[in-house]
Amino acid sequence: MLTIALAKGSLLKDSIRVFQSIGLDFSAFLEPGCRQLQIVDPTGRAKALLVRNGDVPVYVEYGQAQLGVVGYDVLREKTPNVAQVLDLKFGGCRLSVAVKASSSYRSSLELPLQGRVASSFVHCSREYFKGLDLPVEIVPLHGSVELGPITGMSEAIVDLVATGNTLRENGLVEIDTLFHSTARLIAYPLSYRLDTYGLHTYVQKLREVLKVED
Repeated sequence: MLTIALAKGSLLKDSIRVFQSIGLDFSAFLEPGCRQLQIVDPTGRAKALLVRNGDVPVYVEYGQAQLGVVGYDVLREKTPNVAQVLDLKFGGCRLSVAVKASSSYRSSLELPLQGRVASSFVHCSREYFKGLDLPVEIVPLHGSVELGPITGMSEAIVDLVATGNTLRENGLVEIDTLFHSTARLIAYPLSYRLDTYGLHTYVQKLREVLKVED
């Protein structure tokens, strides 16, 4: 049976909608009080696993799921061995550098040498500042990253931004963007190559629904 890893949180509703459009229904995950972590489509053709966003590529990389939906930001940070099949065009956001609005910094290159940058995107941050040839200390944080500049622990943060409301409410401002991110359909490379469970048919249906060209 085809297994699909779906991410909890902001991507879930649109992920379910996309698969419904090709005849696979995992909407039971959205029912009030649902605590199930695995749901079988009513047709019996596929099942979905409900996992953390960052764990989606892990399940796919190890072959426990043949397909998965995950943010491009996660793929850039974790660099898993998976096939990136489609840009699903939802879940849009950007990974940005932000500082206190009251600071004088208006570009990443204006940050001080050996300054501190707080982020949960440690790999992406290191690669970005390495590309700028700007030596900084990356401080790993995994929640309330905005507090870094507010408390004075860091000069800047690297974090995901959608509307920018959280930054504004905490007196922060974006000064640079590393990259833009959307939800991506990924596949276990061997299963995709061998067309296990008719993966190519599902992918082609998604291409048609999303009007994505080869």
